[in-house]
Amino acid sequence: MKHVKILLENEHLEGLLIKEDDKHLALKLSNGYNIGISKNRIKKIEDINSREDLVKEQHSERVHKEIVQHVSKDAVSDLPKVLILHTGGTIASKVDYQTGAVTPKFTPEELNSMFPEIKDIANIESRLFRNMASDDMRFSHYNLIAKEIEKELTEHKDLKGIIITQGTDTIHYTSAALSFIFEHLQIPVVIVGSQRSSDRGSSDAAMNLISAVAFIANTSLKGVFICFHENISDESCIILNGLNAKKLHSSRRDAFKPVNVPSIARIDYNTKNIEYVSEHPESSLNSPGKLKLHLFNEDLKIGMLVSHPNMFAAEIEPFLKGFDGIILQGTGLCHFPINEIDEFTKEHTKIKDVLTELSSKIPVVMSLQTVYGSVNMNVYRPGKALIEMGIIGNYSSLITETSFIKLSWLLSQKLDPKEYFMKDLRGEFLVKSVE
Repeated sequence: MKHVKILLENEHLEGLLIKEDDKHLALKLSNGYNIGISKNRIKKIEDINSREDLVKEQHSERVHKEIVQHVSKDAVSDLPKVLILHTGGTIASKVDYQTGAVTPKFTPEELNSMFPEIKDIANIESRLFRNMASDDMRFSHYNLIAKEIEKELTEHKDLKGIIITQGTDTIHYTSAALSFIFEHLQIPVVIVGSQRSSDRGSSDAAMNLISAVAFIANTSLKGVFICFHENISDESCIILNGLNAKKLHSSRRDAFKPVNVPSIARIDYNTKNIEYVSEHPESSLNSPGKLKLHLFNEDLKIGMLVSHPNMFAAEIEPFLKGFDGIILQGTGLCHFPINEIDEFTKEHTKIKDVLTELSSKIPVVMSLQTVYGSVNMNVYRPGKALIEMGIIGNYSSLITETSFIKLSWLLSQKLDPKEYFMKDLRGEFLVKSVE
């Protein structure tokens, strides 16, 4: 596919020549859009592939020199040392204008060269650990990330903190998983992503990453956090607890919000100052002691089931075979259709029977289908019936994603969820719900 310059009567266009016939050609412009051009309008076509190759070669050489100089400077710097482990996702991606898709392209070195402000805040080390979409994350990857952090902290005692870059879609699962895995974590581990790829003018990658570095360099807090845009402007980033943070928008740059808990801190992007907006709960997560890892059982099968109108018992029955636990998302204060009230609701008795059987075999945990609030199955008769059936999680303020991770982690540690799910283990219940 050739990169060409098309000269017309009163303008010129540059892009990738993607299709051509006797009368027309199609050009993909640098903004990603395709345009069709009639050949009788074209005065001249110039092949600029050779020019592009030269520019890329010169750019590559310049970047290499900058990195060498950067590393040399940082090697003697008194600035705090921060490690960035890249696992892929949009923050490490750019638009492929041949396909219009966003694909992982940037090496860690390229990311560093794109965000030169970082070198004035911290002594940065950066490397690619994985290159994957966040949808592909499994328990195995949480364990790998945790082991890598343990290894780095063992080998480099001077690390002030670690940043994990990841695709945004499941960041809140990863942050919850690492929050439960680590005991006696003595540094901040901040997970960062971006909604827009790093080469777009509207990208949030630079601001999120630089703010995360500024937070690590200047905070005394320890634990697992998320750093993201606070709002749609480019003024501040917010630091969220790794537990009970949720992605609430598919594309806005301020997608992540705390649920039922306050934010931890605000980073002013212009000054890099930290404003603490709440107390970070102290727990065994970051108490003094030798770092311990409590890893996930990678073979566990934990399901999720959402209550909805016109539900059938057949939707639940598959969980009776081979699953180790299940998270329910109940409506309102957390209900399921289990009442047979007329000739049209006979299916509800079957649903009740299957849920009763399920909760006798595996732990069944109730969580909110709403975003905010707490589970309260004591208010209405159907809720009380669910408690009597053995379903746990009453009064929980954990979001579904954190509930999923906590149940999985408890089973991985061979801890009985009926005894431990509602106990505060990592500060998840220390902060009261925000009404």
